[in-house]
Amino acid sequence: MITVPGPAQPAAAGDPAAAASAINVTGLRKRYGGVTALADVDLEVRAGEFFTLLGPSGSGKTTLLRLIAGFERPDAGRIELGGRDVTQVPPYARDVNTVFQDYALFPHMSVAQNIEYGLRVRRVAKAERREKVDRALEMVRLPGLGGRKPAQLSGGQRQRVALARAIVNEPEVLLLDEPLGALDLKLRQEMQLELQRVQRVVGITFVYVTHDQEEALTMSDRIAVLSQGRIEQIGGPAEVYERPRTPFVAGFIGVSNLIERDGHTITVRPEKITLVAGEEPDPPGTHTEPGRIRDVIYAGVLTRYVVDLDGGGELVVSQQNTEVPSAGDGLSQGHQVRLAWRPEQAFTIPSGEGT
Repeated sequence: MITVPGPAQPAAAGDPAAAASAINVTGLRKRYGGVTALADVDLEVRAGEFFTLLGPSGSGKTTLLRLIAGFERPDAGRIELGGRDVTQVPPYARDVNTVFQDYALFPHMSVAQNIEYGLRVRRVAKAERREKVDRALEMVRLPGLGGRKPAQLSGGQRQRVALARAIVNEPEVLLLDEPLGALDLKLRQEMQLELQRVQRVVGITFVYVTHDQEEALTMSDRIAVLSQGRIEQIGGPAEVYERPRTPFVAGFIGVSNLIERDGHTITVRPEKITLVAGEEPDPPGTHTEPGRIRDVIYAGVLTRYVVDLDGGGELVVSQQNTEVPSAGDGLSQGHQVRLAWRPEQAFTIPSGEGT
């Protein structure tokens, strides 16, 4: 049967249990013709964690996933799964499964037949297959739908079937290649929570590829941010958002204001800045910069202000819409304002630092 332990808790740094690594990648390199897809990448994924590879198109995240899966062979480097060197091991002999964006379901098979396919290949007995399929359907909240064909399901339901088919074999590692990319926004957000829930229940290590920063921040225990074949930073969601180590990370994850001061790059997030208009006093203990509002963008739950600084450059400010915006609040286009933030909310990005 499918093992259902309590919620998986990734081993903390310094914990003896942290020695158990699901994946270890060392010096991984891959080129396609004259293009370097990965350049000497080192990576460790802890057993039982939800780990996300985040980056723009061409950053190397999907190449890294395919190398871990065994669909591609590296030009150099080593890949270990559960402490075993699998660098030259074919995909079918690795204890991993992969979920793709296009689901890859067999259209002529029922939902149950799709889910049990891997079990049939492994010659699992029929009664055990049926039990595993039923439990997998329960886990992804699709009980009773085993007799339907994929064409009779919604996009979100088909993605759940693909997930059930992947976890029913109880792999050590589940690789997910932008599995929610084809779904609309509302359904994608719902499925993010579902994936989190399933991962916690089954305790399988998830390695998730996405270019969506919000998705990565919402779902992950840790995130590796990639750019041009290199890992820029690895850390928890709050760490990579609040303390980016490079200008790329600061600019790619969320919206960040980069300020050049005396040869240093200082960053402060838009939501950390307070707009002060007219004769209002500056908030105590804050640093302020004068400027003029150039653009005002109303986005429902918040309003974004683009402010040209008197000293040169611009800053973006985000403010929650706790009240209906008013033209008389001194925060309209063209108004002179002061931008205030506490010194501890701005920080210097170390020069030339990576992971």
